[in-house]
Amino acid sequence: MNMRTMRDFLKDDLRLQLDFSRSDQNRGMAPPPVQKPVRADQTLIALPGDPATAFAGRVDLVRALADRKSHRAWRDEPLGSEELGFLLWAVQGVRGKKGAASVFRTVPSAGCRHALETYVLVNNCESLERGVYRYLPLEHALVLEAPAGADFSARQHEAVLMQGFVAKAPVVLVWATIPYRMEWRYMAAAHRVIALDAGHVCQNLYLAAQAVGCGTCAVAAFHQQALDALLGVDGEDEFALYLAPVGKI
Repeated sequence: MNMRTMRDFLKDDLRLQLDFSRSDQNRGMAPPPVQKPVRADQTLIALPGDPATAFAGRVDLVRALADRKSHRAWRDEPLGSEELGFLLWAVQGVRGKKGAASVFRTVPSAGCRHALETYVLVNNCESLERGVYRYLPLEHALVLEAPAGADFSARQHEAVLMQGFVAKAPVVLVWATIPYRMEWRYMAAAHRVIALDAGHVCQNLYLAAQAVGCGTCAVAAFHQQALDALLGVDGEDEFALYLAPVGKI
């Protein structure tokens, strides 16, 4: 592997080499959907409450920043559905809309493209059966992508390279990317900023988790094919990028 090439990925030199007039956006092609559609056989599971106010005042921002740390041990206690809804709103919640191509969220994104989908591996959450869910920011709801089989815990262990603390968490948030959402505007310069966007999202989770008495730990090491298969994504037009288990501490 060429280390120099990998370092160059972190640089923004490519931007000066591209003719952005040739992007799909500037060629008049319709933008990709800002959210994956719900299948006809899926039912929306509404998340409770007003997440913007439900946990207001629980923790001071300065205190949250000072106390931020990674946690890898959890109490044997389920996560409440209101708590889960707040955390999902904190990482991808919608604040407003501006046309078909732009949805303003609780996190910044290059060009307001938001190329991430948030999946939730539910192991122990009130009112939700175990399984793989996907967050719908536009509706502030969940859909069940796949119920947990008998091997659900084993598949999680395999997908995270046997990092035992992950599958022991009540929930695991997994961010998958749909690269074309960003490529539509930025062409080959899209991929570096997708990775930056994932960092914004996970930092919001770290801070928001403290308001509900939870902790988290960012995880970037996983078995790509196993995790993609667990999420039910194709590994090409959509694939896992980042994950973080969440539990009471």
